Amino acid sequence: MRRFASVALTFGLPLLAMPAQAQSDFDAVEIKAEIIAPGVAVLFGEGGNIGVSYGEDATVIIDDQFASLSPKIEAAVAGLGAAPVKYLVNTHWHYDHTGGNENFGNKGAIIFAHDNVRVRLAAGGIAGSVQTPPASKAALPVVTYSQGVSFHLNGDTIDLAYVGGGHTDGDSVVLWAEKNVIHMGDLYFNIAGFPFADIGSGGNVVKLMASLDAVIPMIDDETRVIPGHGPISNKAELVAYREMIGEAVARVEELRSEGSTLEETIAAQPLADLGRNGGFVSPDAFVTAIWHSLED
Repeated sequence: MRRFASVALTFGLPLLAMPAQAQSDFDAVEIKAEIIAPGVAVLFGEGGNIGVSYGEDATVIIDDQFASLSPKIEAAVAGLGAAPVKYLVNTHWHYDHTGGNENFGNKGAIIFAHDNVRVRLAAGGIAGSVQTPPASKAALPVVTYSQGVSFHLNGDTIDLAYVGGGHTDGDSVVLWAEKNVIHMGDLYFNIAGFPFADIGSGGNVVKLMASLDAVIPMIDDETRVIPGHGPISNKAELVAYREMIGEAVARVEELRSEGSTLEETIAAQPLADLGRNGGFVSPDAFVTAIWHSLED
């Protein structure tokens, strides 16, 4: 496996469009752990999938879902036989991936993320369709990077890498080099519906494709792929996801080049036969995101 150059509720939909009351009721949420390699696990709950590296050196988690779930996440980590969280990585700034930052930060976890994640968390703003307030000091990443950084822990090299973004302008992927596992954050949705390029957060469908193109050659047929949302995946499914996005972009680009307006392009339903209906991101929303991405 190639390394980076230096540098129901369980599989539920992202909550970026759910009402605040629904977001605040987490009593019924169960955090389920799946061990996918020695010392590597995934926690499924509500919000983004959490990657875990654990062993003799320290516990690292990738994303932390919502603040109300922090005690359940801590219990799930302990259930793996792992020490309390020492390092926390944010794959991007959306609140369903960073909601527990303050809780873990107050307990001493050191938070890592791309430069733009700290900027957006500190400023607050619209994440998807929801207003997110500025983060507290304890919730902010204290180690940031423009390209990447590596952990050397638990018998593995864990690379955090910015490969160009696309979901937002601060997306990181996380690669366990020796364990052959990669966490894609929300660059990859393994759920119904289309990809989510959050244009207001610097997302761009063209950049999303480029990021996937950068990652795919770095993994192999045995790589366990952790999506931002949905069950564990693999290279073949990630390649198919990238091909679907490419086909969608080509169809929208063709209509645009023929002089169609955005409204006419949406009305033409160019993505109707791609088999991605029924999820969080509708065909119309994805057409709109592609259109605005092509304007950049």
